[in-house]
Amino acid sequence: MLLAIDVGNTNLVFAVFDGDEVRARWRIATDPRRTGDEYAVWLLQLLQIENISRSDITQVIFGSVVPRADHNLTVLIEKYLGLTPLVAGQGAAKWGFEIDVDQPSSLGADRALNCVAAHELVEGDKVVVDFGTATKFEALDFNGTYKGGIITPGINLSLDALVGKTAKLPRIAIRAPESRSVIGRNTEDQMLIGIFWGYVAMMEGLIERMRAQIGRPAKVVATGGLAVLFDDHTDIFDVVDADLTIRGLKILADRAGS
Repeated sequence: MLLAIDVGNTNLVFAVFDGDEVRARWRIATDPRRTGDEYAVWLLQLLQIENISRSDITQVIFGSVVPRADHNLTVLIEKYLGLTPLVAGQGAAKWGFEIDVDQPSSLGADRALNCVAAHELVEGDKVVVDFGTATKFEALDFNGTYKGGIITPGINLSLDALVGKTAKLPRIAIRAPESRSVIGRNTEDQMLIGIFWGYVAMMEGLIERMRAQIGRPAKVVATGGLAVLFDDHTDIFDVVDADLTIRGLKILADRAGS
C-alpha cells in the first residue's frame, strides 16, 4: 500500500491507497513542532483502527509547502515505517511537466500536484482551482505545461481579516445564504452575502478572464474543502475532485515505482 501525505499550511492529510482506491484518510493540524514520535503515536493507532499493519505500507510519498515539517515527517517514515520517502518534485518523484514561468522553483508542491492530477484527469487546456488557506488558480495548456496562475486570500482568511479588524462584526460560519437575494436585511446576512457571493463572483470573474487570455476552450477542475459547496451555486466547474492533491501524489509515486 502507498501512504501519501499532503503537507499544507493548515492541515496535513494522510491517505492510504490500496491499489487506485483510497483505503483510509486522516487529517491533522499542521504544527512544525510536532515530532516524528508524536506523528507515530497518532498514525500507528489510526492504522490499527483501519486494520492496516505498518508492514502493509510499502511506499511513502509526501508533498510539502511547510519545509519546517519535512524533517519530522521523514523521521516518522524512516524510524517507524522503515522506508525512505519519496518527496514530490525531487529525484524519482520529479514533476514531469514543464513550468513555463519566471521563477519555476517558486511553484508550491500543492499547486504542482494539482496540475499533475488535473492533466491526467481531463484533456485540453484547463484551469485548476484549489480552495485552501489561499485560493490558487492555475493555467495548464493542452500539453500539460504550467503557464502561470493567480493567488488570492482563501475565503476563511478573508473572513478572519474582516472580523479581526472590526469591533462589532460577529463571527459567522461559511455557508450558502438561504436566500438568493444579494441585499441583506441584517448584519449577519450582509456579511454572509458579501463573503459567499462576493467570493463566487470573484472566482467566476477570474476564471473567465483566464479563459479569455488562454484563447482556447479550457475546462475547470476544482478541489479543496469548499469546492463542493461552491459547485452547488455555480456552473463554472467541469470537474470537482476533493482528492486532487493526493491523487497527484499517487501519480508521482506510480511513476517512481516501488
